[in-house]
Amino acid sequence: MNNGAKQILENALERLGLSARAYDKVLRVARTLADLDQQDTLSESHLGEAVQYRSLDQALF
Repeated sequence: MNNGAKQILENALERLGLSARAYDKVLRVARTLADLDQQDTLSESHLGEAVQYRSLDQALF
């Protein structure tokens, strides 16, 4: 994970109040997105997209 991705994740934790379980789920989704892009490291785009999916999930339920 690069520094920009870490910053996005930290901001999401503070802003969205993510639990440890939600943090883990965001990381797993981001890792899946990186795998689909055939990337070894998580980038800002992967974490940003995973956080958006998590925000959508919270809005729906």
